[in-house]
Amino acid sequence: MSSQIPEPPPSAAHVKADNASLGDLLGDVTRDLSTLMRQEVELAKAELRQSTSRAGKGAGMLAGAGIGGHFVLLFLSLALMWALGAIMPLGWSALIVAVIWAIIAAVLASIGRKELKQIKGLPQTGETLSEIPPTLKPGEVNR
Repeated sequence: MSSQIPEPPPSAAHVKADNASLGDLLGDVTRDLSTLMRQEVELAKAELRQSTSRAGKGAGMLAGAGIGGHFVLLFLSLALMWALGAIMPLGWSALIVAVIWAIIAAVLASIGRKELKQIKGLPQTGETLSEIPPTLKPGEVNR
């Protein structure tokens, strides 16, 4: 009595490979690659929209810093104009206001720079592209 282990039935992929022509199989591979590339392009577009949104926030903060810098110049001019003041010379009081605006501008610039540094580009697209099977790379034999 010999106990032979029965072979499992062939999978659908094996049956298709046995019955399909080389042209049909190449057509399937081409279709699959085309679908993969379309999906990668869609992923890149989505990541680009997200990065653009972050860049907009950072640019807005830098614009706020520019306005703050404008007020620094405005109050420094007022400080010069009011330099002959009363209680405390108005020049000194206007200078204090200008320093406050300088601090505000520095804070806005720092926040804007931080937002721009957080832009990561297209991380998920790069990750999924690196997962494409090595068998599709030309010049390599993988089994």
